[in-house]
Amino acid sequence: MDYPRGTIKELSIHSNELDEDIELLVYLPANFSHLYKYSLLIAQDGRDYFQLGRIGRLADEYLYNREIENLIIIGVPYKNIKDRCRKYHPGGEQNKQYIRFLAHELVPFLDLEFPTYHMGATRALIGGSLGGTVSLMAALEYPHTFGKVLLQSPYVDHQVLQKVSDFTEPLPLEVYHVIGQQETEVKTTDGKLSDFLSPNRSLSKLLTEKPFTYFYEEFVGGHTWTYWQPDLRRAIRMMF
Repeated sequence: MDYPRGTIKELSIHSNELDEDIELLVYLPANFSHLYKYSLLIAQDGRDYFQLGRIGRLADEYLYNREIENLIIIGVPYKNIKDRCRKYHPGGEQNKQYIRFLAHELVPFLDLEFPTYHMGATRALIGGSLGGTVSLMAALEYPHTFGKVLLQSPYVDHQVLQKVSDFTEPLPLEVYHVIGQQETEVKTTDGKLSDFLSPNRSLSKLLTEKPFTYFYEEFVGGHTWTYWQPDLRRAIRMMF
């Protein structure tokens, strides 16, 4: 069935934190109206989520069938692989600035621009691989701003595990977390092979001990959109 299509428009926001203009992709539902309020889903790797993840088409279907709440999706694209690493990697030179940009610049901008709820529980971050990492780190840093986080095969290192371990806010986050059983030798951007599965299992153990609403699953597959794209169907429905 061909569902009524939402629109995807491009906006730009200047970030003082990053000292650059950031391009945004904005999905608005087919029946978008300022008379309604909307939850927000902010996707790292924004272009990938729209093109490879086909997240807009999925939202069209779910919204038409009233299977999810009213939702606006914001894609934050990266410029290139180096830019992505600088901003998303816990050790990246712009990582802290990028997380501050998400919380202090992007959210206030979106709350002014669109009829949103202005509540952490109605704002979610999503990302795959390093995009998942920065989403989780941002939610842990700003739990009042981001109440939900969806992780698809996140990169996990000691900094990530330490951050989760140290988290003591009474605020209950909602976390959706998947990793592939074949993700034991993932080729990273520096050309090396990394085991993603073991650190994700360590992360899962830590998250289980927190007072979070937590979903975890290991799918049969590897570190590619071949597996993340179909998983989005469940992820979106579960979180919204």
